[in-house]
Amino acid sequence: MFENVSRRNFLQVSAAGVAILGLAGCNGGGSEGGSEGGEGGSGSIKVGIMGPHTGDNSSYGLACLNGAQLYFKQLNADGGVNGKQIEAIVYDEKGDATEAVNAYNRLVQEDGVTGIVGDVTTGPTIAVAQASVADNMPCVTPSATAADVVTYGSNYFRACVTDPEQGRVMANFAAEQGYKSVATLYLNGSDYSEGVNDAFVEEAEAQGITITAQESYSEGDVDFNTQLTNIINTNPDAILVPNYYQDDGMIVTQARAQGYDKVFLGVDGWSGIYGGSENYADAADLHDCYYCCAFSSSNDSEVAAQFIEDYEAEYGETPTNFCALGYDAAMVLANGLAAAEEAGFGAGSEDYKQAVIDGIAGGTVEGVTGSISYEGTGDPIKSSLIITFAEDGTEETFEVLEA
Repeated sequence: MFENVSRRNFLQVSAAGVAILGLAGCNGGGSEGGSEGGEGGSGSIKVGIMGPHTGDNSSYGLACLNGAQLYFKQLNADGGVNGKQIEAIVYDEKGDATEAVNAYNRLVQEDGVTGIVGDVTTGPTIAVAQASVADNMPCVTPSATAADVVTYGSNYFRACVTDPEQGRVMANFAAEQGYKSVATLYLNGSDYSEGVNDAFVEEAEAQGITITAQESYSEGDVDFNTQLTNIINTNPDAILVPNYYQDDGMIVTQARAQGYDKVFLGVDGWSGIYGGSENYADAADLHDCYYCCAFSSSNDSEVAAQFIEDYEAEYGETPTNFCALGYDAAMVLANGLAAAEEAGFGAGSEDYKQAVIDGIAGGTVEGVTGSISYEGTGDPIKSSLIITFAEDGTEETFEVLEA
């Protein structure tokens, strides 16, 4: 799946083989609250990084931020883009769509950025995507998976796969594993959870799998026993739980307590359910659980192993899927910046921004989550991983699904 290259060569080929692009970071990655505006010094290129760094979704935003900052730090240390250093300006939008648009406007109107890594979650990202069209601002979201995110203009890209694609991946996986019946339990009103659920159900039924029940719950619920009782009474071979890890951990724990000993299926929101600052389910309860995502620390590719080593040296902890997606989103943006610099356009000009967009759309990067390219939309062509759990709760790569 991944090209085996040395660290230095990987840094060079990561940005689609553009000779002017190396690989290292923003010397601390800028600061929360931005700078005084303008295009920066003659030896720098301003970019924004935005996401939820406080609040309920901060674990995702901070992971993406760490990954992006690491990439820019490495890029700067290796010479930057066309000899120019990346100056990263960071904003916390607190998980709020209005705050996200305010942060976007500051990055564009006051800070004079030439591209943005972000946003992170679906609602704020859609709001930023809509605002960015008028400016034709190049943006790469690491992790917003809702289908609508990249539909508002050709300037928005993502480093992750979509909710519908994740649903289809897990439905095909269920069929390959021979599951004849599946039930689902999803978060009502969540674009993410419902988008995955709907795509899964459609593809599963097309594959001849019987959907025995579709149960939902509301934001803030912590007791899922009623829904699980209804599901378990239908005796499914597996249960799809396409939510975030905090809820998924409670659901799995309560299902096991009810005696359900079969398979759970999930998507990238499961990343972090075990092994982080807090375990959201016991290791024993995670047997026969499988989820799809772009990256896992259990992946033994040379590129992934180097990223894990670098990330642990920088932050003192093992990276998650979202850390890797932040890193790759920064790489994708840098690839576009390299194309604009090579074309010789003035930073901040309309021609420069369009050259960044065209460079991303027509380029390929060899990221830590796999090879990433784009074919006519902002959705990437890339592989996925199926992750499961060992007896001690650590993640294991069960299968690599090529693009």
